[in-house]
Amino acid sequence: MKKDIHPKYGKATISCACGSSFETGSTKKNMKIEICSVCHPFFTGKQKIVDTAGRVERFNKKYNLTNDEDSDN
Repeated sequence: MKKDIHPKYGKATISCACGSSFETGSTKKNMKIEICSVCHPFFTGKQKIVDTAGRVERFNKKYNLTNDEDSDN
């Protein structure tokens, strides 16, 4: 390997929007993410729609759909 061309690799703190944080190795020191393994639907088993810029709401309004996520059917 050539010297002095690779970035420094060290400990990094990852912070999620849900409040969870953990340490890992990376070339960046701190990172903020939106979804982690604590709050991701694949790991939690709960379906959660991640809405970016109101896309889900616009889709539901366009096709006259109701949001049945809140009902306990």
